[in-house]
Amino acid sequence: MKKYLRHIGIRLEDEELHEKLHYIAKYEGRSANAHILYLIRRDIEKFEAEHGKIISGDNA
Repeated sequence: MKKYLRHIGIRLEDEELHEKLHYIAKYEGRSANAHILYLIRRDIEKFEAEHGKIISGDNA
């Protein structure tokens, strides 16, 4: 089974934000990438709880 991977580049121009992201990720036992994925999933769950489930492939 082929893994489904997509790349999103994030440009952080705020050094303090970058350092704090890495600090929190390390504190939580995650890499910065894993922590960003955690935050994205958490935000999607919050959105869906308020607005209903997002149907995959829905470009609305």
